Formats: sequence, C-alpha cells, structure tokens
Amino acid sequence: MFSLKSTFIRQSVILLLLSLVIVSCKKLDQVPQDTALNPAVFGSVDGLQLYANSFYDNLPDAGAVVRADAMSDYAARTSVPDFLRPGAYSSRQSTGWDWTALRNINYFIENNVSPKVQLAKRQHFMGLARFFRAWFYFDKLKRFGDVPWINKTMKIDDPDLYKGRDSRTLVVDSILADLDFASKNITTTDNTRSLITKYTAYAFKSRVCLFEGTFRRYHTEYSLQSTAEALLTQAAEAAQQVMNNGGFSLNTAGGTDKAYRQLFTSQTPVATEVILAAVVDPTLGIFNDANWYWTSATYGDRLSFIRTFVNTYLNIDGTPFTDNAGYRTLPFAQEVKGRDKRLQQTIRMGNYTRLNGATQQAAPPVFSYTYTGYQPIKLTQDDASMDGGSRNTNSIPIMRYAEVLLNYAEAKAELNTLTDADWNITIGALRRRAGITGNTATKPVVADQYLKTNYFPAISDASLLEIRRERGIELAFEGFRFSDIIRWKRGELMDQTWNGFYVPALNVPIDLNEDGVLDVCFYTTPPATQVAGVTYVSVADNLSNGTVNPQRLNNANELTWLTTVQRKWDDKYYLYPIPETDRLQNPKLGQNPGW
Repeated sequence: MFSLKSTFIRQSVILLLLSLVIVSCKKLDQVPQDTALNPAVFGSVDGLQLYANSFYDNLPDAGAVVRADAMSDYAARTSVPDFLRPGAYSSRQSTGWDWTALRNINYFIENNVSPKVQLAKRQHFMGLARFFRAWFYFDKLKRFGDVPWINKTMKIDDPDLYKGRDSRTLVVDSILADLDFASKNITTTDNTRSLITKYTAYAFKSRVCLFEGTFRRYHTEYSLQSTAEALLTQAAEAAQQVMNNGGFSLNTAGGTDKAYRQLFTSQTPVATEVILAAVVDPTLGIFNDANWYWTSATYGDRLSFIRTFVNTYLNIDGTPFTDNAGYRTLPFAQEVKGRDKRLQQTIRMGNYTRLNGATQQAAPPVFSYTYTGYQPIKLTQDDASMDGGSRNTNSIPIMRYAEVLLNYAEAKAELNTLTDADWNITIGALRRRAGITGNTATKPVVADQYLKTNYFPAISDASLLEIRRERGIELAFEGFRFSDIIRWKRGELMDQTWNGFYVPALNVPIDLNEDGVLDVCFYTTPPATQVAGVTYVSVADNLSNGTVNPQRLNNANELTWLTTVQRKWDDKYYLYPIPETDRLQNPKLGQNPGW
C-alpha cells in the first residue's frame, strides 16, 4: 500500500502524472484551462491510486503543524502578529484564497466513472477525493466564513466562474455530505498513520461538527443557534464511531512521566493513539525542523507559555493549582512541582536534560530562547545536534485519538447529556494518563473560579469549564487554539498580557532547576560583577541605548513581554478579509464585516 510520506512515488511519478492530466488554476477567479481525460489514469485501479496520492499534498506537513499555534492566546512570541495590531492588517495583506487543490479534486471526481474499474473500487477513491474536498473547504470556512461552493471543474465560459459566495450553511452541509460518503466508502487499512481511513473521516467529522456547532451556538449574530444541537449531536456520534470501532486507545507506554510526550518524539507514529501523522523517513531524507523552530534564538517565533495559562495545569491530586495559598509568588522551581505530568512533558522544568555531544546535560529554561521562562519542549527532540536546520527525526501527529475523546466530551457537555460514564472514558482517562490521582471517574460539580475569571466568564457549567481546561492542556501547540477561541467567541483572550514567571528579587541569580547551578539573573542596573554561566536579563524600562525594553516586570513581579505593543481584539478578526486582488477580479465576492 502506498504511504504518502515515505516513498519516492510522491516526488516522481505523481509529478509526471499530474503534468499529463491536471492543469490547475491558482485562483477561483482566474480562467481555468481545459484538461484532457487520460484513460490510462481513470481506466485502472493503479491509475486512480496514483492520482489519489496527489490529494495528500493538501494535508499540513510537519512544519505547518509545528508552527500552527504561532498565533494563540497562551503563548508569547518575538513580535505581535500584524493581524492583532490595530490598523496593521487589511485585505491587501490577506492570503489563502487559493483554489488549485479544489480543481484537482473536482477533476478526479468528474472523471472517475470508467466501467473498466469495479464500482466498489471507484467509490473508495471517490471517498478519498471527497474527504480531501471536505478538508479543503473546512480550512476555507474557518478562515473566510462564506465561500463559493464549487463541485465541478470550470470551463472558460462557465457562468459560475465569477459567482459570489455561498452561505456557510450550504458549505457546511456539503462538507458533511462529503465526509459521510467518505466514511462509508473508504476501505483503506493502514498502520503507518500516513493514509486516510474511514476512521480518519469520522474523526475529522467530529472536528468539523464540533467547530460549527459551537460556532453557531456562541456567534448569535448569525441567528443559527437553532441548528447547533444537530451539529453537536453529529459530532458526538462521529467521535463515538471512532471510540467504539476504530481500535484506538490512549498511549500509556512509558508510564505517566513519558507516555504523553512520546507521541511527539517518536520517529514511528504511535499507532495506538495517532490517527494521522506527518511521517518522517530519514532513509529518504524526509525530516522536519521542530528543534530549529522551538530551540533557536534567531529562527522561528520563540513561543513561550504565559503564566496565566500555566496556572491552569492542575495539581497532581486533581485540585486547581490556583487554590494553593500564595501561588502567585511561588518561584519557578517550586510552582512547577507536583503538577499534572503533562507540564513536565511540555516545558523545560525539574530534572529535564538534553544530549549535548556525547553527554546528557541539565537543560533549564534558557533566556536567549524564552521570554517568559516557560520554554516548550513538546514537539522537540532532546538532542542539541538537531537545533539548527531540518534535522528532526520525530513524526508529528496531525490527528490523535485524544482529540476525538475531547470532541466527544465537549459535544455531550454542550448537549447537556454528558454522564459520569462519558467523563470517565474521556477527560478522566486523559487525566489518569497524565498521572492525576484525584477523582477522575465522575463529573465535577463546582465551577473553577480561576477559569471563569480569566477565561470563560459566561460559562457556569463545571464540566464544560473543565473540558475546555483539558482541551487547552492536552492539545497545546498542536494548532487548535486559535480555532477554539474563534468558535467559542472568546477573541478577547488574544489581548491577555504576555506574562512570565515570578521573580523573587532583582540582582539575585536564580537556580531554575535546583541542580545547584545558577542560571539567570534579572536586573534594572547592570551588576558590577557577574557570575560565570549566568544569563543576565534587563527588566529596566529602557535599554542602555535608550530604546524601550520589551522585557519588564509587572506590579506582581511577573516577567512581561511586549506590553508596549498594542493588541486590541476586534470582532472582525473572527474572519479574515477576502484578499483585495481577488475582490477586484470578482466584485461579487464582497467582503467580510469590518474589513
């Protein structure tokens, strides 16, 4: 069976095939060229397989997943994205209105009709094509809202070539029709986790339905609240198909200290939990640059958790960390102790070490990389030799069983039908895998005030609050966060202060991992003498050259970053603008509100 990410077919035969049978238009509003049917492709299973392999290029590669949370509420970064800066982003900067992949898929669907191929085989490949059309359109829906629904290839005189946009209800109904067809007709079996199976389709349907169901519930300006329940029901049903019949389970190999992070550091996808992955293959020269992106002072966005979010990680006994007396003034080495074990598998802390040359060395947070002190490790490998360039040998999950459990739990909570049994096999199971020892078998009954105050003031349901907590922690840095903020209508979270850990005193070096070696010292006036090996960080209002210092302390003695750069959420940000050049070519597209 063909494996997309681990053979040369994708790099050679596919390109030759597509050059023969596909001439795509880059934009919907560009004039497409006619293509000629190639009987050698559509008249045999091998030909259909070769063509269908091209659809896999629509999936995000490892680099895209690694960067997918670069704009999120829970992470500080080198600079504020233009999208969030008032007046810095407009339809002239907007991108994403590209339709090349869609024409490729529609061409296949139209021409996959040869009687030389058995109907069941043709339906299988049709299911793959329709899965990828659904994937394509879900990305467009999240980004732009209403978009034109195109289910055919267009000729130069097609009256729909310059049509306007269709409603999101039509687009969503069409996406779900494609996914229903895909889940019923795809027959692929796969242990490489690089291919689409019927359970990939069910898992993706749970994602789509949860997104749209909650979007309609909370975005009341669309007047679609009455349709939310049906979508949430479909989300739960699709997730349950995977849970009951997919054969997946949470990875527990390595115990609570290692099982979670193993999912992101393994070269071979952990097939028990990973449903779909961007697979590396060093023998074919296929690597990724996760270490370079996450462990570089000059490359990447230098994402670092903010303290407000780190506070949401529970104590190991299942109680809220923010119920601890004096939690606000705990130094870093103390605040990270005794917590949900996903924290130690997500950031540098405690006795974390990395291979440097031939030796394993202590690796506390490094302030030439991190702005807040909470330096991520989740997607990286613990080998310094991989820090520069595309050298990583870890496959990166695109879809995991854990997400399916979260989708199911959230949909059931939104429907007010979540039971203790549901909780136990979803949120409870995730927390047990994370080493949490408190009650994980029954739903909570008391709403956490920290979550209400800092994240979801309109939510009083204790279970729903905890599910949202769990989703943020379990899926951190996997590319879900901004979409979740959009569907929950909580854009204001993007305005949160980028705060870091508590600094007990200035001009006093700190041992961040309690190994007896001093690591960092914060100051306003440069000390006369410096300790060798300590990183000195200014938190003065201005730097020595007179420029404003982006690294400061707030009134609570927490580090802060870039507080002088304005971020102000505007409700127009729930959708991206239609790019100006495309609107000029097709005025019927209109523009999204506020842009």
